[in-house]
Amino acid sequence: MNVIEKIQREQLRPDVVDFSVGDTVKVHTRIREGDRERIQVFSGVVINKQGRGVAETFTVRRISYGEGVERIFPLHSPFIQKIEVERRGKVRRAKLYYLRKRVGKTATKVDEA
Repeated sequence: MNVIEKIQREQLRPDVVDFSVGDTVKVHTRIREGDRERIQVFSGVVINKQGRGVAETFTVRRISYGEGVERIFPLHSPFIQKIEVERRGKVRRAKLYYLRKRVGKTATKVDEA
């Protein structure tokens, strides 16, 4: 094992929840505003997971006031406090980019597993 792999292994989070594309998740992130810190929850459907190791990211999409909002989170970020899986989804694709074209209830509907 070389030095880079050793440093990256130390950076990995041990408490990563097992979730996949199609699941509805709540991501609790720490937000710093000046000298204060608070927790903000972003809830939505996971439409993408990519990368591996320290560079692993996932994209969460939700509908807010009729507009689609997507946010990309690094999985092993120290700013993520926790990830809760609200609902498991059953999908047949690795990326759910087709949800971007949908409007209304069909934009968030993924079959339950």
